Amino acid sequence: MPEPTVDQLYKLRHSLAHVLAQAVTKLWPGTMITIGPPIETGCYYDFLFPQPISDADFGTIEKEMKKIIYQGQTFRRDELSVKDAKAFWRERKQKFKVELIEDLEKNEKVTTVTHYANIGPKGEDAFVDLCRGGHVESFKEIPPDCFKIMSLAGAYWRGDEKREQLMRIYLAAFPTKEELDQYLAMMEEAKRRDHRRLGKELDLFTFSDLVGPGLPLWTPRGTILRNALDNFVWSLREAKGYMKVTIPHVTKKELYETSGHWQKFSDELFKITTREGHEFAMKPMNCPHHTQIYACQKRSYRDLPQRYAETTTCYRDEQTGELHGLSRVRGFTQDDAHVFCRQIHVKQEILNIWEIVDTFYAAVGFGKLKVRLSLHDPKAPEKYLGTPEMWKRAESALREIANERNADFFESPGEAAFYGPKVDFITKDSIGREWQVATIQLDINMPERFDLSCVNEEGKDERIVMIHAAIMGSLERFLSIYIEHTAGLFPLWMAPTQVGIVPIADTHAEFALKLEADLKAKGLRTQYFSHDESLGKRIRDGEKSRIPYLLVMGDKEIEAKSVTVRNVKTKKQVTVTIDEFIAKVTSDVALRALEPSIG
Repeated sequence: MPEPTVDQLYKLRHSLAHVLAQAVTKLWPGTMITIGPPIETGCYYDFLFPQPISDADFGTIEKEMKKIIYQGQTFRRDELSVKDAKAFWRERKQKFKVELIEDLEKNEKVTTVTHYANIGPKGEDAFVDLCRGGHVESFKEIPPDCFKIMSLAGAYWRGDEKREQLMRIYLAAFPTKEELDQYLAMMEEAKRRDHRRLGKELDLFTFSDLVGPGLPLWTPRGTILRNALDNFVWSLREAKGYMKVTIPHVTKKELYETSGHWQKFSDELFKITTREGHEFAMKPMNCPHHTQIYACQKRSYRDLPQRYAETTTCYRDEQTGELHGLSRVRGFTQDDAHVFCRQIHVKQEILNIWEIVDTFYAAVGFGKLKVRLSLHDPKAPEKYLGTPEMWKRAESALREIANERNADFFESPGEAAFYGPKVDFITKDSIGREWQVATIQLDINMPERFDLSCVNEEGKDERIVMIHAAIMGSLERFLSIYIEHTAGLFPLWMAPTQVGIVPIADTHAEFALKLEADLKAKGLRTQYFSHDESLGKRIRDGEKSRIPYLLVMGDKEIEAKSVTVRNVKTKKQVTVTIDEFIAKVTSDVALRALEPSIG
């Protein structure tokens, strides 16, 4: 069993996972070890500790890790029979390793496994782990200041909430201290922008123990923000010929058995049994329902494409430990759309969706997106539905569109869904993190399962194809990204409150209230800050609420029929006439301007 070829960063992070486990088992004898894979920013390792540990222990662990690194330990690779390996771990009372070997034996039919031993300064086995390999030659290759323990989290063994509760230690690791410092600075900025904190500060959403974890409740301010974004998506779709549809939130078991989702998502479904004993489920996605709208009548080729769009909530029974603010929830709202069309329509329909995606993400300030073309693996055709010719035609269309759109794209063979290739759009936020956002999926599976067809020019039934399109995808997840991207400083057109009215004193209230009424008549969202508090406090409150413009008015402004405009984003303050302010602001809103034109 040769050691796999892996890059140096992988080796660094993988080796540090071993160093972390060695340090932990030395500091806490009797700790049970599980798995410790490299991840995008470092590595983690899951442990079952004999006693509780906390963040206060991080320094002690890091100190022990550095001692191990300074020793310049090396790795030794041993290949053992499955029988001997199980005996090895049973003797050390490491039941999770035994279970892993038993699974390898059962699922991969292995007869041998590999161990890697950390060789200590006296030639002793300082630590041994069950591992496939991919390490540095010597710990001397690991800079002792290139890593940092980031957090401690609970994790169920095998992700099963009925199994043991483990403690997961996350480690950040980079090739140099400078890169680590850059990452840590980014993480500090991410904390400042955390959507969970800003959501509360800006009164956008909340969670309730009575409602349940993972089920966000949107306040009036948060709902304005959601609706502004969703209405924009709908305006783009409506211009491309989409029609709104509405479906229920529950379905009979049979719908998802036909689609295949009952088998694939059974553990994630919220299931309902009626008084008559029928099995229903809360919908985890919308596509099977939409097929039944298409199938409710016989369709001619002249009726196609049929384009259905709906923003609706779906539900998945996520594990409590995996929930995280808006980014991982149990109730999430999708701006979902499905196109039912012929093969000859596919290119143009995907092109139309791509235009919507580019327009939307430019308007919200993400700019040019990177694109991943997720294609099938031609060496494993048995994994996919449809003929090689169908796949070739579909994937060629995606490449052609990507080139026409002058997209920054790359191909990922083997990443396609079993029912068809897809286009995944990737953006980078203001602090450098990458996120997958919109997606377009070409589906040749669902039409087969539901026998969807149209009558073609020859009067014969012709199998259609289905295109799935999500622009924001989950509104909750998108907003978790967007709130952090903007730090809550939303563009004027979507801001929950667009203008704050701040009269200096009681004598200016009549003028201020008249101005507020005029702004509301123009469709602007305003907030009146009464003179009961000091002027400084009212301005600070407006800035804390991230209101784009604060209008301050006193004797001079009333006399000149003007306002002093404080731009909350730039902190600049200018005086303009009321007519000029209204003209510029209403224009910015209509054009969905990203940057304010005043100040």
